[in-house]
Amino acid sequence: MNARLPQAEVTALCHGANVAISAIETLPSGGTHLVCVTIEGADEMRQKLTKHLIEGRVKRYAFLTANKY
Repeated sequence: MNARLPQAEVTALCHGANVAISAIETLPSGGTHLVCVTIEGADEMRQKLTKHLIEGRVKRYAFLTANKY
């Protein structure tokens, strides 16, 4: 999910709700992209972030991984 809040605030909200974060990143336009470990955690965070959720697609930074040979 994508929220119009800084990454530190989203992390603190997850920590306060005991929701484990799978991935989190700052968006180029500001705000945060959040992926929770469980669907239950994601549902809880969607409820907590309702007023701050960004609808639709957002631009994200490219994600590069190291090649394993």
